[in-house]
Amino acid sequence: MRIDIITLFPDMFAPVLGDSIIGRAQKSGAVEIHTHQLRDYAFDKHRRVDDSPYGGGMGMLMKAEPIALCFEAICGQTGKRPHFVYMSPQGKTLDQSRLKELAELENICVLCGHYEGVDQRLLDSFIDEEISIGDYVLTGGEIPAMVFTDALCRMVPGVLTNNECFTEESHFNGLLEYPQYTKPAEWRGVEVPEVLLSGNHQLIDKWRREKALEVTREKRPDLLE
Repeated sequence: MRIDIITLFPDMFAPVLGDSIIGRAQKSGAVEIHTHQLRDYAFDKHRRVDDSPYGGGMGMLMKAEPIALCFEAICGQTGKRPHFVYMSPQGKTLDQSRLKELAELENICVLCGHYEGVDQRLLDSFIDEEISIGDYVLTGGEIPAMVFTDALCRMVPGVLTNNECFTEESHFNGLLEYPQYTKPAEWRGVEVPEVLLSGNHQLIDKWRREKALEVTREKRPDLLE
């Protein structure tokens, strides 16, 4: 999978996505992540990519043409049109179900918004999907883009050591994950559930299913609906 990120702050991404699991996935070739400085596609000597909104109001808006030029350049690099995502508080809230669908794509481009947003004409003409990471507003789209990229990349084959690393996790199958324990078997007077020490995998699977339902019912009953 190739992910292109259009941003005003490309240097923010390498420290987060260049290490650990996602960093290793890039080195192995399982995923490609490319950042693009939007100001490189501006026209004036000040490399401005924003302007005041028609009709008045506070703040500035990101201009349509630099974004369009950057996206078209990315299309030229990939040889095809990537699925174009805009990280926006107005978008549909990201969930594991949508990530599973998007992980099937070969090319995704992500636009990081700033200021008061983006010229609506660009959104109408170029953007395929608006995605939000929650019902709140951040100072820019870079952190949401990192969250989206991290969550998406770990679903790509070859990124994690085994698909069970994510298929057993919270939200993948509509439930929260069951409780888990590691050594020692007793810690500060609290023992690991006996069934997990039994070696009976049928009973363990049954216990985990029951506990996943129990945890979901307690913490996120809306998921059971």
